[in-house]
Amino acid sequence: MSASTAPTAAPTAAGTAAQAATPTAAPTATPTAVPPASTPPAPTPSPSRPAPAFRGRIGRDARSGHYAVPRRYRLYLSTACPSGLRLAVAHSLLGLDDVCPVTFLPAVADGPDGGHSALRPLYEASAHRYTGPALAPVLGDDWLGRIVSTHAPDILRDLDRWFGPGRPALYPEDVQADIEAVERLCAQGVDEAAQRAGTAGVEQDAALAQLLGALGELEQRLNGGGHVLGDRLTAADIAVWVSLVQLDTVHSHHLDAAAVQRIAAHPRLWAHARRLTAHPAFGGHLDLDGIARRHRARCRGLEAAGAAVRILDWAAYASHQVDDR
Repeated sequence: MSASTAPTAAPTAAGTAAQAATPTAAPTATPTAVPPASTPPAPTPSPSRPAPAFRGRIGRDARSGHYAVPRRYRLYLSTACPSGLRLAVAHSLLGLDDVCPVTFLPAVADGPDGGHSALRPLYEASAHRYTGPALAPVLGDDWLGRIVSTHAPDILRDLDRWFGPGRPALYPEDVQADIEAVERLCAQGVDEAAQRAGTAGVEQDAALAQLLGALGELEQRLNGGGHVLGDRLTAADIAVWVSLVQLDTVHSHHLDAAAVQRIAAHPRLWAHARRLTAHPAFGGHLDLDGIARRHRARCRGLEAAGAAVRILDWAAYASHQVDDR
């Protein structure tokens, strides 16, 4: 799909909000979690993606203490955050409203350290004298009043593995390695490369080339079916969609117009993003206004000509919300 040459007005938030619940502190020690057999490697920490403070796992191992019990766990997330948006989409695709409730947090954190004040009691109950920011997303244990994990990839896999029976798996066993390869490509080849391409310095051209190469690889993957890995909607589609949302609504603000036009020249990829946006589980959580406010609150870079170019009219496609699955 070709890029538009005129800016698109910021639409209103599409996600629903829930009341923030303050968890109850418990004096017991933090349980030691035992990961399931397939545990993705922890990503390398970066300024935009700090190391997770907690990395427990849900499972049936008696040593972990975190059994897969309906309504024991709660998600705390902001859909303006890429990790939170991925979890919100997966949560809806798996139909977990009655199994693992969600507390939606503001797009812009209200704590002086960049954390959410609503999560501060939960963090302090989970780690003695915790002094870091109370960041989202969080998977909390309502029984213990403590945090299980702040590592979004682990949380997504555990929700799919333990609470997703009866729904098509987001991580089918036969393509797990392919999904993880796509997730790495999105994180390193799209998200991080786009961040560097929009930062003034000698790396810009190399970063843009890496970004375009990653988009080209994803474009080729869409040759074989209706989704990234064939005919099934998997976690790979969620990762690609969230990366494209960020690329078009955040990173493009720091790229020149010619670079955005080259990014737009991947018609199958952007058509796939358009179809997914019309799916209620995707478009229903797309908080464009929140993404813009979070970007303004966090960004210290200079705006470039790419800010005036939009590849997709995300609000228009989200409003259609036709289940394309």
